[in-house]
Amino acid sequence: MEKELSLHDKKTNIITKVPIYVGIFVVLLGLLILSIGLAVTIGSVDISIKEVYSTILNGIFNRGNGESATVSAVHDVVWLIRLPRIILAVAVGMGLSVVGIVMQAIVKNPLADPYILGISSGASLGATIAIMLGVGISFGGNSVGVAGFIGAFSVSILVLLVANIGSRANSVKLLLAGMALSSLCSAFSSFIVYFADDAQGMQKITFWLMGSLAGAKWEQIIFILPLILLGTIFFMTQYRTFNLMLLGDEVAVTLGTDLHKYRYIYLIITSLMIGLLVYASGMIGFVGLIIPHIVRMIFGTDHKKIIPIASLVGAIFIIWSDVFSRTLIKGSEIPIGILISMVGAPCFIWLMIKKTYCFGGKS
Repeated sequence: MEKELSLHDKKTNIITKVPIYVGIFVVLLGLLILSIGLAVTIGSVDISIKEVYSTILNGIFNRGNGESATVSAVHDVVWLIRLPRIILAVAVGMGLSVVGIVMQAIVKNPLADPYILGISSGASLGATIAIMLGVGISFGGNSVGVAGFIGAFSVSILVLLVANIGSRANSVKLLLAGMALSSLCSAFSSFIVYFADDAQGMQKITFWLMGSLAGAKWEQIIFILPLILLGTIFFMTQYRTFNLMLLGDEVAVTLGTDLHKYRYIYLIITSLMIGLLVYASGMIGFVGLIIPHIVRMIFGTDHKKIIPIASLVGAIFIIWSDVFSRTLIKGSEIPIGILISMVGAPCFIWLMIKKTYCFGGKS
């Protein structure tokens, strides 16, 4: 009897020692898998659940050659349109949420988002040059995305270079450099648009800046998703450094850590991640701001907890935002950036009112 009680006590101790956020992470992972499974069955075209999953299995195991025209049409809708969008949504939601947390820690500013250091303006300038001037036409249908990636990454590197002029970069210098280069890129974009006088091109730029997952392709996803996952896993291992960044450079130095080199490495990695996401989906704003804040409101400011949880919350959020964007109005698609801002901003304000919140305080 005593042995049984002792064994029960040991099991109870093991359960109580498992942090709550680990259990929440497992639940969110299950919700993410469930969301992917449900989202692929929803769309403007009515397809039975059986047909959907039969098509997915055929796609995975390369079965179903010599199918009828009807089956082939179902295959195109499910395997070539819906599923790639959902997988890209996972990458975009995960990447933007994690990069938002990283940027907020790097510049020690709760208003920071993935595009704060001029990345959005750089991407916009690249897209404007591609659309209005025809630069990068050799890339075919990917020319705008490739130009956006080059613009975003180039501005990020320039921000690092400018912030290090005169003295070592810190959070304030990075913000100021980002603001200056952002204004410069916006000015050049406006200059090109003004003199090009192309209404159709301007409409195309505007649509691209609103963001969309409609152009998702397996060729992109096979390349982008693993890199986003690797970047996310890397940042999960850096939680101690991010916690130090919130305390400030002076405190970090007294604890024997020089944050300068870490900022440099993190900014290069985040720039690559954002560049890839801009290439695949255009500009999808607000996610990298709202998701980190919502997660901090609930779980505190310890990056060991909030980075893995925010990555899953962001992925789930984008999946369902995309589902609503393509099904809310039958026969039409609302740009996902518009929908996220319209729904996300009021929810965010409500959470701010209902929950006390601090940035960089106790977790």
